[in-house]
Amino acid sequence: MRRARGGRWVGPLMAVIVVGLVGILGYRIVNEYRWADVSQAIAAVPTGRIVVGALFAAASYLCLSFFDWIALRCVGRPLAWRRAALASFCSLSIGHNVGFAGLSSGAVRYRFYARWGLSFEQVARLVIFCGLTVAMGLLTVGGCSLVFNPSVGGSFAGLSSPAARALGLLLLAVPVVYVGLTRFMTSVSLLGWTVPLPSTRLAAAQVGVGSLNYLCVVACLHQLVAGAGAIGYFDVATAYVLANTGVIASHVPGGIGVLESIVLSLLPGAPVLAALLIFRVVYYLVPLAFGLALLVLSEVLLKPGPDRQVDAATKPSLQKP
Repeated sequence: MRRARGGRWVGPLMAVIVVGLVGILGYRIVNEYRWADVSQAIAAVPTGRIVVGALFAAASYLCLSFFDWIALRCVGRPLAWRRAALASFCSLSIGHNVGFAGLSSGAVRYRFYARWGLSFEQVARLVIFCGLTVAMGLLTVGGCSLVFNPSVGGSFAGLSSPAARALGLLLLAVPVVYVGLTRFMTSVSLLGWTVPLPSTRLAAAQVGVGSLNYLCVVACLHQLVAGAGAIGYFDVATAYVLANTGVIASHVPGGIGVLESIVLSLLPGAPVLAALLIFRVVYYLVPLAFGLALLVLSEVLLKPGPDRQVDAATKPSLQKP
């Protein structure tokens, strides 16, 4: 019992340590730049690049809507795409900024999906499937970045280029194994529970749309960073994947400081910091404003839909083996 109680502190303690280390690193990195140089670099970013970056950000949120659309089918409660898109955008635009995205976005998702007949358990499983799609996309794009551009990621991890490529191939093997597993198994046993697996088609869709989402986010950041010089797409991809991993691990609201610190440690320069500040507005703050507005409107206008009754025959659940 003592060990179990002590284990409860491991996660929060690790989060505090990560936040502290990132805070120190962020202060040291950002302190190297003068605000006059950063503001000048912000003004120098072409408007056209900001517009194109915003379009890639919109494409990312479009991809994210399919995270929910696919997950609804994984839990056996398919809904129209417009409903999945509304719940996804409101929950993720808020969750990206609040931190603890699984909990914060999950709470908003439950508010929507409960209206449309999903149980608490089904929404919880939907959040898990969405998180799995995030992981598959992160592993795929991160693996490709290490395979095709091992120098940046390898230098950050202290690995040689061959070792970084080998790590990239290992990361790419995980989505392949996941999809292959669904080909031969319908469920897996995990911590004493039987967890149903999606169909192979849905699993492949998770990997595909998860990867496409990250490619769009990286393209958004690359449009803004490329104005600072000849910085390659895969350089930005490697930096962003590592930074996003730090954001997920730290649970810092909006990844403030974490994202900037890790990207700047790999791609230093006042123009890059300027691009990151614009990226935060384009990808985080503007969607947050729209997401909050849509959430308020939905509370006023939306009523429980015709899917209110849950069909017990299509209500999958976690079962003890």
